[in-house]
Amino acid sequence: MLRLINQGLGIIANPASNRVGIGAMKIAIAIIFLWIGFLKFQPYEADSITPFVANSPVMSFFYEHPKDYKPHLTKEGELKPRQRSWQTANNTYGFSDGLGTVELVIGGLTLAGLVSRRLGLVGAALAFATPFVTLSFLVTTPEAWVPALGDAQHGFPYLSGAGRLVIKDVAILAGAWLILVDTARALLRDRPVQIEKRRELEIA
Repeated sequence: MLRLINQGLGIIANPASNRVGIGAMKIAIAIIFLWIGFLKFQPYEADSITPFVANSPVMSFFYEHPKDYKPHLTKEGELKPRQRSWQTANNTYGFSDGLGTVELVIGGLTLAGLVSRRLGLVGAALAFATPFVTLSFLVTTPEAWVPALGDAQHGFPYLSGAGRLVIKDVAILAGAWLILVDTARALLRDRPVQIEKRRELEIA
């Protein structure tokens, strides 16, 4: 049994397994950004991020009426023409389209890292930076925590649905950092080879 366990650990610890893991991480992060980026162009998704943006000190200026968002919130799958008209006037959809474009670019660059280390490095750096903004919503967004409506469990540390969605970005943060480290090491390994090739061309 111990021999089998050691063999299994040896397979997992193989350098090839590490390459597979890094590649899978690139694909996973790309899927998240590409999928969520696409959804940012859909009204229901743009509506759902309204509390985060409206309460953010660095994003609220993108909205026309950030302080008036609460009466105009809708549930996912719910269509209320009056609220949607307000969201249009609030620039909710314009901002969301811009954010979606940024997320699509990050996802595309991260995926490109499978074939281009330099593009992948840029994508990983952006993917690493994004969660810092997202996680800041835990501090600025009241809707990230269970409200005090009578139950004993409310406020910190009781994350609401919105808060649970945000906290998952810690995984993106860690994954993007692993990709950054791996890509930086690969670029440094390639540098002596590139210098040697350049010298050979100069001599020729």
